Amino acid sequence: MLSQMLATISHASDSFQKSETFFADVPKTWPHQHDLITWCQQMTPGVAATLIIVGIVYLLFGIQIFKALVLVNAAVVGAYLGDYLGKEGDAATIGAVMCAVAAAAIAWPTMKYAVALMGGMFGALMGASVWHAVGLDPNLVWAGALVGLVGFGMLSFVLFRGSVMMYTSLQGAFMLVFGILGLIYQYQDAAKQTTDHLKLQPFLLPASIFIPALIGLIFQQHMTTPQGAGGGGGGGGGGGHKK
Repeated sequence: MLSQMLATISHASDSFQKSETFFADVPKTWPHQHDLITWCQQMTPGVAATLIIVGIVYLLFGIQIFKALVLVNAAVVGAYLGDYLGKEGDAATIGAVMCAVAAAAIAWPTMKYAVALMGGMFGALMGASVWHAVGLDPNLVWAGALVGLVGFGMLSFVLFRGSVMMYTSLQGAFMLVFGILGLIYQYQDAAKQTTDHLKLQPFLLPASIFIPALIGLIFQQHMTTPQGAGGGGGGGGGGGHKK
């Protein structure tokens, strides 16, 4: 019995070390397409499958369980920061756990601000991506990121429901596409063909993310509209539906 417990603990420790190494490989500077391809090539099958499954959940059911998903996002960001800060004192695991719990605890009572922060992060990524795509000065990429951060963050307060659907659809599409690429790169022949296509057609990767995100946004809107129209915000909403 004791030997089985020790073996289980050892296996869990090895798995954590692999995941820690995986997240340590995330580029510290703004990633280009070849950096993302390299990241997918280093991805393990387990991580790729997890990204696909979780990505589908974000993509199709984001608005229905958005509170839980926002808490997951907060915990992941907190764990990454805790791991980064804890490495200096050889307490990466403890720091990751403590910061993950703290981030999730803070996000729960401040859900709207957490959604705005999540939207701001997506806006910063999109702003920097557009900045690079149009060939502007790469040293000023922070300006494009700042515009996206402010714009998407403010949009969360104006159109909260629509913003949640858009952000969860985008995140789900990212996770789904990169998870699929991670599985593709497990096979050498398919990996070579995929890399060649992505190099020859640079807009193929953004399009492969945008299309599923749009489908997810439409699906979430379609699935939630009947409920909102039928039982929405009280008697006034019900009367409007009867008419």
